Amino acid sequence: MSKSSSGNQSFDLEKLKELIEMMEDHGVTEVNLRNGDEQWRLRRGPAEVVQMVPQQVSAPPPAAAAPAPVAPAGGEPAAAAAPEGPVITAPTVGTFYSSPTPDDPPFVKQGAKVSSDTTVCLIEAMKVFNPIEAEVSGTITEVLVKDGDAVEFGQPLFRYQP
Repeated sequence: MSKSSSGNQSFDLEKLKELIEMMEDHGVTEVNLRNGDEQWRLRRGPAEVVQMVPQQVSAPPPAAAAPAPVAPAGGEPAAAAAPEGPVITAPTVGTFYSSPTPDDPPFVKQGAKVSSDTTVCLIEAMKVFNPIEAEVSGTITEVLVKDGDAVEFGQPLFRYQP
C-alpha cells in the first residue's frame, strides 16, 4: 500500500481489492492504514460468524413448531422465546455488534435512554457495518442478542419501555 500516494486520487478501488484479498489470504481481520489525509480502515468478521448463519436460520423453525404440540407445558418457554412488549428489531440480515470496536463500550446497555436517532448497534452485512438507530424513544430494558450473533430481518434486538 506504500504506492497509494500516486496523484491526488482519494480512493483506488484496485488497491482496495488487493488489500481485501491479502487480508483473506493471511487471515487478517482488521487493517488500519494512514497516508497523509487518507485513512483506510478495513474490518472483516471471523469465519465462525458465517457458520453461525445456518444455525440461526434453522433454529427459529423448530421453536415455532415446538409451541404448537406442547401448548400447556410450553406456554412459559414460548413466552421467554418471544419478547413481550415493544422491541427494536433488526432491519437487515447480518452480524450483530454492540460496539464500534471490541475495545469500545457498547452503544447502549440495559437502562440506557434512547431517542429515535440514537445508534443502538451495528449490523455487518457483506463486510459493510451498518449503524442501526433506535427509531423509538424510551429506555432499553433488555438486550436480546449477544455480540457476534447472526441476526435475521425482523429479529428482536432490544426490548424497551416507551
